[in-house]
Amino acid sequence: MLQAHIQDKLEQAFAPLHLEVLNESYMHNVPAGSESHFKVVIVSAAFEGQRLLARHRAVNTVLADELATQIHALAMHTYTESEWQNLFDGAPASPSCRGGGK
Repeated sequence: MLQAHIQDKLEQAFAPLHLEVLNESYMHNVPAGSESHFKVVIVSAAFEGQRLLARHRAVNTVLADELATQIHALAMHTYTESEWQNLFDGAPASPSCRGGGK
């Protein structure tokens, strides 16, 4: 299962305080059971002192093989512990699919 594989890789790389890997493929025009669209919410001390772009590059590096072959879309929400604690509603919701004929 790709979702569990992504979670394992991110846990190993970032030792997150909080991690959500959500398969959002059902929100898109793909066959039932697809694993192609994901949302990652990750809170890690590894992000301290890093700008958003550096955090996203770090996640992209860890998931490079999956992004090249299996993942069509990846929404990333990367936070430090203090940033996460200051969010009232958690990570933003993903937008509705705007393509694919739905």
